[in-house]
Amino acid sequence: MKKIVFTIFAFISFSFIANAQAKYKNFQDSIAAEAAKLEVWTTVPEVTAGRYINEAPSDAIILYNGKDFSSFHGRNGKKIGWTIDPDGALTDVKGAGDLITNESFGDCQLHVEFRTPAIVKGSGQSRGNSGIYLMGLYEIQVLDSYKNPTYSNGQAAAVYKQHIPLVNASRQPGMWQAYDIIFKAPVFKTNGELDKPATVTVLHNGVLVQNNVSILGPTDWVTKPVYKKHDAKLPMFFQDHGDDGNPISYQNIWIRPL
Repeated sequence: MKKIVFTIFAFISFSFIANAQAKYKNFQDSIAAEAAKLEVWTTVPEVTAGRYINEAPSDAIILYNGKDFSSFHGRNGKKIGWTIDPDGALTDVKGAGDLITNESFGDCQLHVEFRTPAIVKGSGQSRGNSGIYLMGLYEIQVLDSYKNPTYSNGQAAAVYKQHIPLVNASRQPGMWQAYDIIFKAPVFKTNGELDKPATVTVLHNGVLVQNNVSILGPTDWVTKPVYKKHDAKLPMFFQDHGDDGNPISYQNIWIRPL
């Protein structure tokens, strides 16, 4: 039986070589031709990357450039109460209200740099608390988590009350930190049922802390997450937590819709 199988295999191989040599100059050319059948040639859009990892690429939308609030508005028509510091930092003021983007976004790559107060006040959730609400519904926690114990699914870089970060990559208070976020919006069926949940990947100061986790629904302090159908694109906002642990500062905010 083995001899029969070997004979068949040898015959097929000989036939392939014979046909290849008949069509191509040599066997190597025939292999290259077969390999070429798996190649895909198409035009890939060109983007100029920033010189540094935190510099916005050429196709990014700049949400905050250190100069003005032109990409944002206040909630319910309220005037923006945040301040622009001499160093260009965008700083929250207690009770100023959330900072909401004028544009709506769905799937995206988002870069945000933030700084918790150098002078530490309070502890736990009252220490440098803010949040980045993707689509205005799904919060990536911003908090001073440097030697600051609190509930793990509410510390810096947590998907609030849903996913604990893989590690705590927080820098000392007063130092600039960065989140790089890859977000995929949820997909709903025409009848309103959930088709695909939202997912998010987060790098905190260049360290992977959320690895393509599925978001269970809108994040909330008290209620359990339950998806309800919403638009494919919605504004995001930066939270004014309103406690004495603020002010949180932000800089260099840019986004790439995907």
